[in-house]
Amino acid sequence: MNMPSEAPLQIWLNHFLNHLRHERCLSPHTLSNYQRDLQRIKAWCLTQNIVAWADLTQPHVRSFIAMRHRQGISGKSLQRELSSLRTLFRYLQREKQAENNPAQGVRPPKSQRKLPSVLDADQLGCLLDQPSDEPLTVRDLAMMELFYSSGLRLSELVSLNLTNIDLVDAIVEVTGKGDKTRRVPVGEKARQSLERWLIVRAGMVSPDESALFISQRGKRISPRTVQQRVHKLTQERGVPTDVHPHMLRHSFASHLLESSGDLRAVQELLGHADISTTQIYTHLDFQHLAKVYDKAHPRARRKK
Repeated sequence: MNMPSEAPLQIWLNHFLNHLRHERCLSPHTLSNYQRDLQRIKAWCLTQNIVAWADLTQPHVRSFIAMRHRQGISGKSLQRELSSLRTLFRYLQREKQAENNPAQGVRPPKSQRKLPSVLDADQLGCLLDQPSDEPLTVRDLAMMELFYSSGLRLSELVSLNLTNIDLVDAIVEVTGKGDKTRRVPVGEKARQSLERWLIVRAGMVSPDESALFISQRGKRISPRTVQQRVHKLTQERGVPTDVHPHMLRHSFASHLLESSGDLRAVQELLGHADISTTQIYTHLDFQHLAKVYDKAHPRARRKK
């Protein structure tokens, strides 16, 4: 049996991706996720002889999700695929290319939510409290202090310019997801570390380079280099956990929520659009309290 032409589906998929790129200003990573999810759904549509997005119905979507679930795909991944499809159809409705949104109301099978890993205070001290005169290590420590001090995402940190940081008022202006900006405090340890880095940076930077964090070649540092340097420093300093930049952001959120209990403030500092995203850190806090309870409460201890 001949497969139908993919052209109508692909044309509007391309229009949608351009909309995300130019109108919504999404990051390359997020665009890649949308493209991968929707290309997969498009390929499945062709096997079902669906030649236009408007022909996709809710039973079709349920059938696709059931097929993916049988393949062992997690509920979280299926939720993301449904979200991509819902967003596509909102765009198609706006462009008068679809009347209904077939992904609306379809829910994926539930899967256990994985809690993010965090570092404790001793691990952070082992990682950050050993100063160095080596230029790249001075930079690496400043980056890691800023991750933990201000809860930055990796993409936010590498996009920082000198004009985004105010060390007098200890504030950093961050451009986050959806091109939204927020102002976040910089802690004293991070401020001191940044001051040391700026002195070193002056002797490394290329002419006209505005980036706060630069590579050995004097140009803006890449996300991959940051990940590699964080991993390297972690190994050198004997921290037994595989540390990555987002773990420092998780640690920032968890420790701040544990101390303050102010979920809304943590949401704003992290730049989360939806507070439900921030609420995962309340589970981390409860997990810590549950361990304390099990150790301390007389009726919680099991007999040996």
